[in-house]
Amino acid sequence: MPNQLGTRESELANQVQTLGIFLGAKRFGTAQQRRKSCFVLDKEKYRCQKFISDIAGQDIQSHNGNTNCVIAQVRDFLRAESNQKVLPGGTVIAREYMEFEKQKRKICKKLDLDPIASTFTDQAYIIAYWIKQKAVG
Repeated sequence: MPNQLGTRESELANQVQTLGIFLGAKRFGTAQQRRKSCFVLDKEKYRCQKFISDIAGQDIQSHNGNTNCVIAQVRDFLRAESNQKVLPGGTVIAREYMEFEKQKRKICKKLDLDPIASTFTDQAYIIAYWIKQKAVG
């Protein structure tokens, strides 16, 4: 049977299914799996429920497509989960991210990488390169 969903909806359905598997493992899995935590962030607060009804008990946060909101919410989650005493605020992290994004194409050109079609490993290398250059510069 061909996929009846559009590409973006299909991707979201896959992500929600993966989340469902994670939540099932968290609830019914080993002690190590039960200790894991997750943060559900979506463009629209209740959009995931179209694909998986069991997600209704989760506290889904909405970012409304706002990058700064995503950064602040992820930062706050990581701060609460990590027990780090010092972690820059969302505004500071967002400013650093925007600075990185402005320089990313130039860095990719220097490293002979495509900024659009780069792999996760490439992205990690680009970010590490930027951090190193920032420290030196």
